[in-house]
Order: sequence, then C-alpha cells, then structure tokens
Amino acid sequence: MTNTNLNRRRFLQYTAFGTFAAAIPELAFTESYKLNKTPNSAFKADVEIALTAQMTEVSILPGANTRVLKYTGKLLKGPSGTLKELPSYLGPMLNFEQGQKVRIFFHNQIPEPCVTHWHGMHVPQIMDGHPMYAINQGEQYVYEFEVKNPAGTNWYHSHTHEVTARQVYQGLAGLITITDEIERKLNLPSGEYDIPLIIQDRTFTSRNQLYYALNMHQRMQGFLGDTILANGQRNHVIPVKTRAYRLRILNGSNSRIYKLGWSDGSLLTAIGTDGGLLEKPQTFPYIMLAPAERVELWVDFSDRKPGSELALQTLSYRGFSMRMGGGMDMENNMMNQGSKSTIVKFAITEQIGDSPKLPDTLVPIRRFTAKDASNPDIVVPIAIGMRRMTFNLNGRTFDMLDYTNQEKIPVNTMQIIRISNANPDMGRGMGGGMRGGRGRGMMGMIMAQPHPIHLHGQQFQILSRKPGHADSAYTAIKDGFINNGWKDTVLVMPGEEVEIIKPFMDYTGLFLYHCHNLEHEDMGMMRNFFIS
Repeated sequence: MTNTNLNRRRFLQYTAFGTFAAAIPELAFTESYKLNKTPNSAFKADVEIALTAQMTEVSILPGANTRVLKYTGKLLKGPSGTLKELPSYLGPMLNFEQGQKVRIFFHNQIPEPCVTHWHGMHVPQIMDGHPMYAINQGEQYVYEFEVKNPAGTNWYHSHTHEVTARQVYQGLAGLITITDEIERKLNLPSGEYDIPLIIQDRTFTSRNQLYYALNMHQRMQGFLGDTILANGQRNHVIPVKTRAYRLRILNGSNSRIYKLGWSDGSLLTAIGTDGGLLEKPQTFPYIMLAPAERVELWVDFSDRKPGSELALQTLSYRGFSMRMGGGMDMENNMMNQGSKSTIVKFAITEQIGDSPKLPDTLVPIRRFTAKDASNPDIVVPIAIGMRRMTFNLNGRTFDMLDYTNQEKIPVNTMQIIRISNANPDMGRGMGGGMRGGRGRGMMGMIMAQPHPIHLHGQQFQILSRKPGHADSAYTAIKDGFINNGWKDTVLVMPGEEVEIIKPFMDYTGLFLYHCHNLEHEDMGMMRNFFIS
C-alpha cells in the first residue's frame, strides 16, 4: 500500500472517529481520540527517552548491508542502565522499575504512518499503541505512563493498521524488562548473566536484503522465513561460564511457532512467562512458544566442561500449513512450520566456582477461579472463524472503532473469556482432513491452524484447556504449554477451547484483542473491547 493511500485512509478514519466520539459520551468526555503530541506538565517523569523509528542499513549477513527499519533510542533522564543497545536491527532494550513514571518521545522518521505498542504493559488506552494513534513521517507522539507491571519481560513493536507484519518484519521491535522489590530479593542471575534472546525468522535475497512478499498461501498461514536469527544474528554463539544464567526469550517472529528444546535432551526450567515470574520453577521436556509469547529460563552450565557447546533448538513437530511435515518448501522459499533447526549455541568458555542456586519459590501469585469473576454466569466469547478466505473473531473483522455489545466490558471487573478455535467447517484433525475432495480438504488445512491470541491491557490467567482433537500431533506438543502464571498471549490449537480470566482495571477506552500471527492481524483478525 502506498504512503498516499495510507494517509488517505488515516484521514478518513480520523474523520469518522471524530464524528463517532462526539456521539458517544464516554469517548467524547475522555477526548481519547486526540494525538498526544506534547508532554503533560502535570506528569512528573522519572525516566525520559527519545525513541525514533527510522530507515537505516545494518550488517546481518556477510557481504552487503541490509536495509531495515530500526528503533534508535537516547536516554534523556533516568538511571544510566535504562537503555541497553542490542545488536543488528533490534531496538534498544528498555529497563524499567515498577513504580517509575516514564515519558517516551516517539518520533516517526519512516515514510509511512507508524505507532508503537508497549506489549504486555498495563497503560491507559491513549498510551497503548492502538492503530488509531498512528503518526505520519516527521510527527511526534508522547507516551506517558507509570510502570504498574511486576518484574518480568515485555516488548514493544509497531502496531500500524494493515502494515504491522511488514514493519515488525523489517525491524521495528525491541525488548522491555521490569524489576521490582520482590525480584531483587531473589538474587536471580543479573548483569552479564541475564541474557536477552529475541528469536525471529527472516528470508534474504541474494543481495542480503529482507524478502517479504505475500501470496495467498502466506497470507493464510503467515509468513515463514528460511533463516532463524537470534538477537538479529545468524548462527549466533553466546559465550558462557560454568554457572547459572537467566535467559529471557521472546518469540518475535511474524508467525513461526517454536518447540524449544536443548540439543542434548535435557529438561528446560522455566521461571517466568509473559506476565512475569512464576510462583515456582517448572521443568518441561520442551516449551511451545508462539509469536509474542515470552518465557524465562534458568540455565545452569555448572556441570559443563569448557570447550563444550549446548544448542537451543526448535524441535520437529507436525506443522499446520498446506504442505505438511518438516523441511524446506522450495516453491515458497521458506522453512515449514514445525521444521527442526538450531536457534543459538552456548559455548562454555570459562570454568568458575561461584553460582547461585535455583530458588524453590519465586513470587506469590493468587490463582483465580471462575468464582472470582465479577459475573461468573457471563462468559465473554472469542470465537475464531473464517469467511471468504479471511479469518475473523466472533464473525467480524477489524474496524478501527467498531465493537459489539458483547465486547463492551465494565471497568474494574474480572471477566471469564472463552477462546474457541473450533470452527465447525474446518477440516478434521490438526492438519486438516481431505474429506469431500481436494478443494474442501485444502480449505480444511487452511482453517485448521493454531492462533496465538493476544489481549491488550492487563494480563490474564488460564483457567482451562479443552483439546478438540487429541490426536498424535496434539500429543506431541501438549506438554509444552505453560498454563500457570500470568499471560497476555495464549496459543489456541485447532479444535481447542481455552478459558481465561482477565481483569479490566483502571483504564477505559478501546483495547484490542487479536491474533498475533501478524499476517492474520493485518488481514483483519482483530477486534476492540470497549472498557467503560
């Protein structure tokens, strides 16, 4: 889509929004539709950052530099460790403390509209990065919010309507860490022993440029690259010592789902997920990590010998695309969903004797049940469906301001939400069946896909999972779901029904929920909750 068309669409959306807001007392009162272009003098910031989205070139592969979109940052006020540069095209890591008041001057220097979403952060609507707030090249948006989240790992990325997938693919993403008093008392690995790991898949041309072109197949299943990057680097090797590390992993891919496992088959020890630390460490044979999900691992290299290596891999599993099974799809120049590959290697380079011990308990978490819901007899539905070769939620695709009565949520309530990926028309089994001839079978394969559903605002807890197709493919991945702790993104498998309980506290306005397969999001698989 050209810049002219994007600007025209934005103008029409804002014109419609102004008329719409004037007709709704809740929106007209808050004036939340106005761009926040100047700082609020009453907001006393502890941290101030200048963050710019711009076009640049970086070295990713040997040879020519790669043209990318990139966030660059400058600390204007606050602790010196607030910004940490990450390699390659990734934006700076933003390190916050619970209770800090943060002001971010976001400048858009790319030649199309852009808006930034603070994924996982509990912030007001006007600060959340709803696409209605996209700004043009040369404009500024001022984000101001108090850090209310507990210690954990979040991230930020572009959330521009209909071009989120491409803008994130081209580089507009970065990590956020939060610390608090409870976490500090745990003495978890810190400094050089606290390692961020952003996993993304990309495809490059023969001249080292990012390749992103969608045919119908790739729109329906999501874009899959043929090269896995760790922290923006191919064949990445991280030197480590013989001690324990904290590994913060983000799946920053557009659509690829990773089945994380160690190359030697050892168990993975999880200490945190999307919404922060777990109540207790948990061990898994592997961990399924969908786009936008995070997991924090405790990794102890104490028993490893200097000179040895340990690889973090994505293990083979049955994919969900129209071409089933692992391996390379040469026609579409991509590595199929579920293909085995090495993500990053850890090279043990130094023997040391000092290492922290894994705590038995981490943070207290109150486990909610359906009885804690404000109205346990009412369940808010999120039904994944498809119509005219377009995925939808509750039978509707995204409209900037649209919401239905069932998407209207009272503020300061706790709601049960049922996410269903059980479209009655989808093919049989996780890979889709071939019932009814080739056409119907192909449609079943397209529709029978997993969807990572992300809800903006506060994080939620998972109440239950009900698999619809307990076949061998589901059995091979079911032990990799982390269902405890706080989440903001949940992977819902074909035929599956997941119930969650989510607080809607403090803030009113339009908050998004959508599939975080970014190609699906751009196709309209996104809706608004109106909190009032």
